[in-house]
Amino acid sequence: MSGFMPTVSIVIPARPGLADVAAAKAVQALDYPKEQLEIIVARGKQPSVQRNTALRAAQGELVYFLDDDSRPQPGNLRRAIAHFAKPEVQMLGGPNLCPPEAPPLEKIFAVVLSSWLAFGPSRARYAPAGAVRETSEKELILCNLLARRQSLLDLGGFDESLYPNEENALMDDLQKRGGKLLYDPEFVVYRRPRPTLKAFCRMLLTYGRGRAEQFRLHPGFGSALNFVPPLFCLYLLIGPWFGLPGVVPLMLYGVAVLGQTLASTTSHGPLKSLAALPLIVLSHILYGLGFWRGLFTRLRRQKAEPPTEVILETIHLK
Repeated sequence: MSGFMPTVSIVIPARPGLADVAAAKAVQALDYPKEQLEIIVARGKQPSVQRNTALRAAQGELVYFLDDDSRPQPGNLRRAIAHFAKPEVQMLGGPNLCPPEAPPLEKIFAVVLSSWLAFGPSRARYAPAGAVRETSEKELILCNLLARRQSLLDLGGFDESLYPNEENALMDDLQKRGGKLLYDPEFVVYRRPRPTLKAFCRMLLTYGRGRAEQFRLHPGFGSALNFVPPLFCLYLLIGPWFGLPGVVPLMLYGVAVLGQTLASTTSHGPLKSLAALPLIVLSHILYGLGFWRGLFTRLRRQKAEPPTEVILETIHLK
């Protein structure tokens, strides 16, 4: 299987006016035969539609999805194709890490994203966790995701009524059909977190809304853990009215937050861990509020109406 060298299409959605697509430059340093690669920059205003348009136009056996600011490591593809030599493997992903040169505030956001208490098993999207393993959509993220093109086409591509969480629903469908998803902690891209507190808070609200909309369109037990933050928000609203019995869970929660802060100091140091403490609490509240909102939003149709314009720029490397 050492000679297995499939063609790969790299799909990067970008805004129409974005002149400097960092990912398109970064992929040119990938250690992979240039004749086996194509880069497709899909410009538009709805990422799910952009990715589907690029997916239908792609020629590669595998499709590597990156965000416009993802910086993959040069050895990513050579590392990944060893896994795809097994036909049952349909998708593989790994973490997106905060780059060392990021500002201090963004590094604090990275502490929150990589903490168990804030993001549970999804922390693996933001920090290397464990060894190579079979996984679920909880640990994979679309800014660093490699998949078999035909398998995605057979499922109709991404659900265009979902953004975010369009990849999560697709991964669930792949697994239901017997496909294997893999997580590789060394399959890494570097990508900066949100630049401001306002943007970080908006992201948390969006994540919560997206998960609730995914559950409404694609219900399943995989979303059970995501009901904890909205229930926590409900508890904050009514729990204290029950006196001491209502306050005890809040005290236990405080102990858990302190425990997470102490655990984070081993890898992130005391200053960033302490700064992340209130943001862990905020992440639960904002995700929960976003989830409640997503339970009642008006869902879009599967196909955008009117059709969203997408312009493809294809680059064949030499």
